[in-house]
Amino acid sequence: MVKATTPLAEGFGFHPGLLDRSAQMALVAALKAAVADAPFFVPTMPRTGKPFSVRMTDLGPLGWVSDRDGGYRYQPTHPETGKPWPPIPDAVMDIWRAVAGYPHPPEACLVNYYAPGARMGLHQDSDETDRAAPVVSISLGDTCLFRIGGTARKDPTRSLRLSSGDVVVLGGQSRMAYHGVDRLYPGTSTLLDGWFPEGGRLNLTLRRVTKP
Repeated sequence: MVKATTPLAEGFGFHPGLLDRSAQMALVAALKAAVADAPFFVPTMPRTGKPFSVRMTDLGPLGWVSDRDGGYRYQPTHPETGKPWPPIPDAVMDIWRAVAGYPHPPEACLVNYYAPGARMGLHQDSDETDRAAPVVSISLGDTCLFRIGGTARKDPTRSLRLSSGDVVVLGGQSRMAYHGVDRLYPGTSTLLDGWFPEGGRLNLTLRRVTKP
């Protein structure tokens, strides 16, 4: 691993290139094995049922899901298979221990797949009761344009490019910051080509859900 840390705001950590190519490939192999037991699904918006532009699955004791009738929530089973989520791979847990600065393990690892053209609107990660724990985000595959603001939706935002192997930490004052993904830059990575013919980006989001 190559580690570089650039603090951008109180509690916000940006670790460009934390995972080298071999570490990224090992992580993708672990994810492929996990996804075989927990296939990607398309979450939908509460009330409207509008589908997200990303596909997702989860790892760990709890998984984040969203649908028209139940809204945003965590649950211990896959919404389509009804099976428990696979465990979080050891390599992912190692990243949490390296950057989170928090003594307790994450309970959920969201795995979002962004195909070319997918995006994620500005939002807060607010469905967790333990907000003392940070949110840790791992980028794999194509570069994206990530945007982050303040704790109010109207606050000014800043943008930065996240490349494959980059890790972001939202903690402290930035834990409840609005953030999102405005666009992908297709063809900027070959990491996922053997899995997704169109390329794209995987984003792993580690969260502690309940208070210890």
